[in-house]
Amino acid sequence: MATRRGPAPNPNAVRRNTDHALGEKKLSGRSGEGRELPRALGISTAGAKRFWMTWAASPQSEDWMETDWAELEIVTKLVDAFYLGDMKYAPEIRQRVGKWGATTEDRARLRMSFDKSVEVEKAQEGRRKLSDEDMDAELFKLLSEG
Repeated sequence: MATRRGPAPNPNAVRRNTDHALGEKKLSGRSGEGRELPRALGISTAGAKRFWMTWAASPQSEDWMETDWAELEIVTKLVDAFYLGDMKYAPEIRQRVGKWGATTEDRARLRMSFDKSVEVEKAQEGRRKLSDEDMDAELFKLLSEG
């Protein structure tokens, strides 16, 4: 028989920390136009350009402040270096995009949710085809070298 340490739990126990300190974040789920990639960044790879387009038009960016856009510029420079073959930036990129809700797990941790009706509309319209042949060729070249 297992012994219990300490007092017995209260049968009427109520969890008091059910609300997240920052609350839940409801996102529209609609992709916007976003901002243009600043030429001053000097981004040369198609992968980094696609990274910028994806995040600039993402639902997460709909209420970004100027500091968030500055962070996107920094991460885009890291992604550009990554696509140029500098693999040491991969963990840093993953950590930074995780703060924006890049994966389902990240969005759950950040308590982000999308409007389900918009997701249904997107599925019916079909995915917009991006011309990513340059990025695919670049990634193939990068992976076959290492």
